[in-house]
Amino acid sequence: MPTGKLVNLFLLLFTLLADPSIQLENGTFKLAGWDGISTIRTGSAAAVFPIYVDSEAPLQLLGTYAVEAGTLTFTPRFPLEPGVRYRAEFTAANRAPIVARFDIPKVETEPTTVVEHVYPSRNRLPENLLKLYFHFSAPMSRGEAYRRVHLLDQSGNVMPLTFLELDEELWDVENRRLTILFDPGRIKSGLVPHNELGAPLEEGKSYTLVVDRDWADGEGVPLKEEFRKTFSVGPADGESPDPDTWKITAPKAGTRDAVSIDFPEPLDHALLERLLELTRNNSRVAGSVRVDREETRWQFTPRDPWQAGDYTVLVEAQLEDLSGNGLDRPFEVDVFEKITERQSSEKIPLPFTVR
Repeated sequence: MPTGKLVNLFLLLFTLLADPSIQLENGTFKLAGWDGISTIRTGSAAAVFPIYVDSEAPLQLLGTYAVEAGTLTFTPRFPLEPGVRYRAEFTAANRAPIVARFDIPKVETEPTTVVEHVYPSRNRLPENLLKLYFHFSAPMSRGEAYRRVHLLDQSGNVMPLTFLELDEELWDVENRRLTILFDPGRIKSGLVPHNELGAPLEEGKSYTLVVDRDWADGEGVPLKEEFRKTFSVGPADGESPDPDTWKITAPKAGTRDAVSIDFPEPLDHALLERLLELTRNNSRVAGSVRVDREETRWQFTPRDPWQAGDYTVLVEAQLEDLSGNGLDRPFEVDVFEKITERQSSEKIPLPFTVR
């Protein structure tokens, strides 16, 4: 037999006897060493060379198959996720199945996300405090809030049944501000939870809010550090805020100094940011809002310098103090009224003049 034919026969036998191999290169799965690759159709490739997330309930990946230089390739539609194991299978007639698993290394990222602030800012809060706002420096993961936020008593024990645990956590659109409510049923007198368990907070005592360091941010990285805020509790507040007691300080014409409103008590931080509107001649004035001095001052800085004339700050009656007392009614006005049903379209005008 001529030498050339012997070489070709040897190569044919080697191809038939060689085991196919599966590799992962730059996010693409590759099957080589199978004599049927040249005949495979990309439409049926998923049955021969499926790729899965390797878990108890395997999920087959979506992507694109191609034949390149005698190799069957699969490129996932979405990038492979760090920390996830993937399984590639080769199943063809007259071939023993081959399974290959690939662990995508988890990128070790230095934790940087922190709790920037918790509102209310004060360290002495009313016994019937209604809300807490947690501000994070970066987007957070959802579904962990009620496991990661705790209230400790003076002895350091976790207090149960303190917060209203909702099916859907109350996040802003950026997942950076979380709102947590104390259970209104325990705050409002006359309701069963209040009568049986009492108010969550008790006047004269101190408590500590704790946010676990293990809470993962939106990138799956834990917080940089645990957060703690200790505060004391004063008497309950059952009175609505009175706009007649507020003090407006007007700026001077030609400047971009802020107009400010000072309150005798702290008000709800998030509501202060969105329920006050500055107008002139019934048109909204463009600018930015700042709330400071432990939520006892609202400031508005205009985009353009002030013009001399009359202005009005319109305050929606839904604005509340720390105990949920709105401008339109106290929190205790109806012990059977749901907090989510309290709606009011009334706006209270606060006029001032720029000279």
